[in-house]
Amino acid sequence: MKKCTSAVLVLAGLGLLNCASPPRQQTSLSGLLSETDSLIGRSEYLQTPFVSAGDRVYMVGAQNGSFPDLGWHIEGEMGGIWDHPIKLLDGFTATLHVGDRAYCLDQATQFINYPFANKLVFRFPDIKVWVERFHFVPDGKEAIHLEYIIHNEQPEKQNISLEWTAYTDLRPTWLGERTQMIDGPDLPTWDEEMQGWIAKDSLNPWFVAVAASVMPQSHTTAPANCTYSPKGKGTRMAMTYALEVPANGMASLPLTVAGSYKSENEVRQTLATAGKDAAQDLLAKQKRYQEIARQSRLTIPDKQLQTAYEWVKYNTDWLIRDVPKQGRGLSAGLPDYPWWFGVDNTYTLQGAMATGRFDLARQTVDLIQKLSEKENGNGRIIHEVSTNGAVFNPGNVNETPQFVSLIWTMYQWNGDKEFLKTYFPAVKKGLEWLLAENDKDGNLLPDGFGMMEIHGLNSEMIDVAAYTQRAFSDAAQMAQLMGESELATRYAATAAQLKVKINQDFWVPDYRSYADFIGLPPQTLKLIDDALIRADTLKKPWAVEELKATAERVKKLPAAQKQGFVLHHNWVVNTPMETGVADTAKALVALATGSQFVNPYGMFVTGIDRDESAGKDESSFAKGKKVFSYTGAVMTLPTGVQAIAENNYGRPDEALGYLKRMTRSFGYALPGSLYEVSPDYGMVTQAWNLYSYAVPIVQQFFGIKPRADLKTVRIQPQMPSEWPQASLENVQIGDNELSIDFSRKDAVEKLVIFQTKPDWKCLIAFPAGKFSIWTLNGKSVKPKRDGNFELLEISGKEMTVEVSK
Repeated sequence: MKKCTSAVLVLAGLGLLNCASPPRQQTSLSGLLSETDSLIGRSEYLQTPFVSAGDRVYMVGAQNGSFPDLGWHIEGEMGGIWDHPIKLLDGFTATLHVGDRAYCLDQATQFINYPFANKLVFRFPDIKVWVERFHFVPDGKEAIHLEYIIHNEQPEKQNISLEWTAYTDLRPTWLGERTQMIDGPDLPTWDEEMQGWIAKDSLNPWFVAVAASVMPQSHTTAPANCTYSPKGKGTRMAMTYALEVPANGMASLPLTVAGSYKSENEVRQTLATAGKDAAQDLLAKQKRYQEIARQSRLTIPDKQLQTAYEWVKYNTDWLIRDVPKQGRGLSAGLPDYPWWFGVDNTYTLQGAMATGRFDLARQTVDLIQKLSEKENGNGRIIHEVSTNGAVFNPGNVNETPQFVSLIWTMYQWNGDKEFLKTYFPAVKKGLEWLLAENDKDGNLLPDGFGMMEIHGLNSEMIDVAAYTQRAFSDAAQMAQLMGESELATRYAATAAQLKVKINQDFWVPDYRSYADFIGLPPQTLKLIDDALIRADTLKKPWAVEELKATAERVKKLPAAQKQGFVLHHNWVVNTPMETGVADTAKALVALATGSQFVNPYGMFVTGIDRDESAGKDESSFAKGKKVFSYTGAVMTLPTGVQAIAENNYGRPDEALGYLKRMTRSFGYALPGSLYEVSPDYGMVTQAWNLYSYAVPIVQQFFGIKPRADLKTVRIQPQMPSEWPQASLENVQIGDNELSIDFSRKDAVEKLVIFQTKPDWKCLIAFPAGKFSIWTLNGKSVKPKRDGNFELLEISGKEMTVEVSK
């Protein structure tokens, strides 16, 4: 064994390097999580991806321990270890050497997911050894911790060596070339001082460093025993460690991977501090996740749905990307969308506010607004921007009005007048751009692409219209608060006109649905031709028949006659119900129509992709797919939108049905997560899932409608009939925290309400005439009439309201 130099002793004092042999029995990092909840993956999905994430660094690999080529934005390169705006490693391999036998750790028999860490289990019964591979990413550090725990089930000690090889790929993120990020070959250097490797991109100050807590027996850049040949301009960096594993005992090998896209000095400092603080960082992360769990904590009879809701809050945290010089905010999904989207966040951040992530929501809004102003400067909100600041799409038409409504939603929750003052100029600017630049015929319906990215579908879209109506309605309230009464009146008038237009011009009685779009017959016939090819290719005979019949009707129309058309049955036809702008009679008809375009996991993105098996097909969506495509997809966002739409019209049982469909995908492929496309396709975790769970549960089932600026909370519960009991604890509203315990027995409904600010008003609301007897803390009270509701105004720290017929 090599003697320690004085420099090495310094690093040993930092906890990075220990020149002595590892102790015979050790406490592992994963042992610190013995009381932490975890979920075990399905064996048939061990070849599919997992995520180990922090706000600076994340890792994507396969649950079996390998690192296959993943992704299409940078083809085959979206997996591995990333430190945006650069990648650090394509992955790594590990080989056990026992005598003259070698065992590659790339076929795990079990994958275990923690809310903020992962564990893989490898078993080798012929030598009575099993290995755990554990990893987590510390908060705020450009590093990831790995730990191999080797268990010996022999009655005598075993001498085992572990060969660990890192495969570097110091390359730029997607669109790197737009900001002159040019990838060069990686150059490895063995560092005697830290007894580890440092690699540098030859053209840039990009670095990755790897080292363990014990001194290696040897090091090399030669090919490893495990077969792995990733793409790119990287290099191999291998280290072999000699481990004495006691009889019926274990030995652990902790390793740290650190990165920097600034300097060698920075990567050295990160490696040293991260290695020293690994246990401390793990416990700190555990504590922070306990707080995530505590906020808006749900308890319901359906434990699968309860668990999915809790883990979706964790999933959201996995997607925070903090990139100096750009900002901090929620990305869209992993592995292929690790950057920032305007539209995704207009959904996700509504759920973030409902689950107490006020700071994260504010940081993300600040980032999106800054990037939008830099790129557009006219109020338009960007659609998609990479982590190097390169904008791919400066914005579709829908995200600007959705951003306006997001500002109002956030203000209702945080009550921060300075926040509203800061963003109201952006609200005005965005609405001016929306109509001045996109409504050439002056009918208040902006033209352009909305949520559906179908070629040619860019006229007057139903989702753009619905979100525009809501934006003007919300902006009118903001303008009133900002003292701009005349503007408020104008905004409110525009919202009122749009409501009429949506319910008249977009409604298509023959199809019992709102139109996909309003357009001219020539454009519509071209879209029908494209849709026919799609439906015929997918073998959807009902859709082919309907589209052909629609084409015959369209051919009889004057070429210059604009009107609404139903072609694709896209999920966006439900946005008038999601926003509540639909007339009740039309809404109930449209919701019934929408219920036909489902499978067991939820709503089809494009309804013509449905077939006769859609109601019962629970098979994998990913199986057999060779080229990535969303054709035929069922997604969590449309399903969540439909749940919200059902709740808006007093149908909580139907809303719960959609949440249950969505929850069938929970843990289907990755334990603890829902895929972007149900049940197992696309992104392995997706940000807008938080919208699809938190909004219908927090704001609709429990009926929490905040006005933090007025120190008032309206509580208008509509609980599904399957939930005789439900509780929601520690819901943050301004500086108040609210908890609600609901119970129903026979014809009596009971609410027990706790709040930390007893002077806040709670407005308890139920539909007028539903209950005739109201009591507050055991005493009879009489509610007042409030439109279609009866309302009881109460305050205090703990209040009990009972209602019965």
